[in-house]
This record gives sequence, C-alpha cells and structure tokens, in this order.
Amino acid sequence: MRIGAHVSSSGGLDKVIDRTRSIGAELCQIFCSSPQSWAFKHLPIDQLLSFKQQAFEHNIGPNFLHGIYLLNIGVSDEDRWNKTIQSLVNYMEVASQTGIKGVIFHPGNHAGLGFDKVLDRCAQAISKVLSSSLGSAELIIENSAGMGNSIGSNFSEIGTLIRSVNNNRCKVCIDTQHSYASGYDITSREGLNQTLQEFEDHIGFDKLAAIHVNDSKKPLGSGVDRHENLGEGYLGLSTFENLVTHEALKDIPLILEVPGQDRKGPDQQNIDILKGFREAAFN
Repeated sequence: MRIGAHVSSSGGLDKVIDRTRSIGAELCQIFCSSPQSWAFKHLPIDQLLSFKQQAFEHNIGPNFLHGIYLLNIGVSDEDRWNKTIQSLVNYMEVASQTGIKGVIFHPGNHAGLGFDKVLDRCAQAISKVLSSSLGSAELIIENSAGMGNSIGSNFSEIGTLIRSVNNNRCKVCIDTQHSYASGYDITSREGLNQTLQEFEDHIGFDKLAAIHVNDSKKPLGSGVDRHENLGEGYLGLSTFENLVTHEALKDIPLILEVPGQDRKGPDQQNIDILKGFREAAFN
C-alpha cells in the first residue's frame, strides 16, 4: 500500500516531486491547470519530462491527475458537455506524457432529470475521452457526496455507468468522506466490510484504482462535501486504521485531500498517521 497526497503544482510540474517528498508522501495527485477554469495551456516539454524523471528517480508513484471542478459528463448543454470532454482529453494527454496512472474526476450532476435519463450521455462522454486518448492512462470516476442531483453517489450507479462504457481503462476512486456523506457508514469494521462488499457486487475490486482518504466535517448522510484532517471529523481515527489494515485494500494507493494543520493542504502529520497504521499492521 502506497500513501500519498494531493500536492500543489504551482510554479510548474518540475516542483511537484520535491513537495511530495517534503511531507513524506510516496505518491501524488495534482491539477495541471486551474481547477476553477476551462482554460488550459499545454505544458512545456521540459516540465513534463522533469516530473517523469524525478518521479522515477525518487520512486514516487503511482501518481494521478485530478480533473477540474467544472466537469459534467451528464449535462444537457452541448457547449459545456464538449468542454468537459476536451478538458479530460487534455488531462489524459498530460498523464500519457508524464507516466501518470490516470485522471480522477467528479462526474457532475443530472439537473433533476435522474441518473437513468443521463446514463447514455455520461457513457458517451467517457467513451469519447478514452477513444481520443492514446496510451494506457485510466479515466477514473470518483464517487460523489450525494449533494443535490449528483451523479455517482452510490456504487450501483457507478457500476451501471462502467458497464455501459465497457472499457478496461475506465476505473473508480472511492472517497471516504464522500462515501460517508452519501450514507455509507464506514466507521466500524462491519460497516466498512458491508460497504466494500457492495462495491465488489456492483463494480468489482479490479476497477478500484485509488482511495481518497479524508475525514468528514459533516455527519453521516449529510450529502455535503467537506473534508477534515484525520481524526478531527465524524469518521475518527479507527475508521482509517480499519481502512489501512483491510486485506482487500492492501495494494490500493491512498491519497490524502485533507486541509492540513495549517489549512494549506495535506501535511506530514496526516501522512504519518496512515504510515503508522500500515507499519503496525504489516511490519
């Protein structure tokens, strides 16, 4: 099990690996453009190559990109739907150029139409991205927290979407906070086992690419996406100990997206919590 974090790419991709190592992370997740904008500038080749070389030299990985927050694969507006596809294609190209494993993204919302009404459009969007992207990079659906009319807040919807796409490069990322907010009570070992069994039944562990490890500022079933540092929210430290030591997850990369003690992002203190659980269980 490799333990990592979302890391700032401010100033260029060539600075990311040093930042990753400075907090003791073994892998990273990054944005390669502003997460709040459709604008995308193709990155200088020297930055792409530097990131790839540094990741190899320091054994940092597998690494991931996170798609921008404006994406919506189910939207009926043609312009936004096409922008969503193009943004993901751009990110998949960067993944291919840097040896990054894949692009994790939020699928968006159905605007009250219902999941079944937008399923074909969602599957078509993912298929277009994959067919336009060379290489082996994966397109990774992240489960949502269940707010409003969100797509993919339960494993049944995600499994249905993946089967509709029918491409082995389409994978899944579980977010612990989103899972809890959408009603999956993973705070006990029994609850975690039940949640993972549902994942296996609807999706399959062969599709699990990564786990976002976040505590929750909001209670069970809130539908609200609000991350907290490990042990400082409703999930509690025992939840993450059960997660790290679960046999079914031993080879799955863990990615922290917590605010950090100084509210500047994931830090060594949160990394060390997960490493401590891993070392106690497996060493």
